[in-house]
Amino acid sequence: MAEPRFDSVPSVREGLKKVDYLSDEGIAGIVYLADRLQKPILVEGPAGTGKTQLAKSVAEMMGARMIRLQCYEGLDESKALYEWNYKKQLLRIQAAGKSDDSGTDEWDELSGDIFSDEFLLTRPLLEAITADDPVVLLIDEVDRVEVETEALLLEILSDYTVSIPELGTIEAKQIPMVFLTSNNTRELSEALKRRCLYLHVDYPDLEREKEIVLTKVPDITEALADQVARIVRSIRNLELKKSPSVSETLDWARTLLLLGIDQIDAETARSTIGILLKYQSDITKALRELEDAKSEMAKDTAEAAAGS
Repeated sequence: MAEPRFDSVPSVREGLKKVDYLSDEGIAGIVYLADRLQKPILVEGPAGTGKTQLAKSVAEMMGARMIRLQCYEGLDESKALYEWNYKKQLLRIQAAGKSDDSGTDEWDELSGDIFSDEFLLTRPLLEAITADDPVVLLIDEVDRVEVETEALLLEILSDYTVSIPELGTIEAKQIPMVFLTSNNTRELSEALKRRCLYLHVDYPDLEREKEIVLTKVPDITEALADQVARIVRSIRNLELKKSPSVSETLDWARTLLLLGIDQIDAETARSTIGILLKYQSDITKALRELEDAKSEMAKDTAEAAAGS
């Protein structure tokens, strides 16, 4: 077993904080255990909750190279694992002057040459397990691939070896830190889930999102960061086509800062809500909710003044 990369759960949390990723104990604990147990982490949750960023931040914290396999429908072995450089092989054959009447020994020698490392194009999976330097492998949006490709991923992640008929079995030089992200658009196989540690990353709570805004938007005031976090939280409680992501929260905070706004009023919300929401039906619902909240607040203020 390889030397552990992390000393403790608090050290993981502190390390992530140093690269501006604000984790909780649950996230830091799973990263720590994945390192100790040498298991991949399956990270599920709504789009925009920082699943991909977690892998990037762990790589930055480790000083490791991140290798990313972006999954999509139709992804196959040649794009995920390896393929042969057929053009280069053809040039070698032509250069060798091979003709139809060449002997068997000559062909055997040539085929042994063209099916060598020189002609192998490594793709993310093979590159990750054959790397000499520290690596974090991100298999992003794994729920987008077909079942056959998922089975390939499972095979690689089970023993970290790759069988290439022309070369034999290639064993991993190291066990990389592996993150698989899923937006849960389809159910993943039980076999793949059993192979991984499971982490569900949801939208941050109010205080954590406020802290994220203060960290990522350094010049923002605490009062404005608090207001941003509270408004975004209330919007996420609505039935929307797409709730605002953390990155959209940050974009909104930066926008308000650039406009010199230190207090969000109804006009500010109307003119900037497109930074947070991308569907007109969602924008309409959110503005209605903010108007209702404003009316309720005004009513409470008036009642308090009348009673005093």
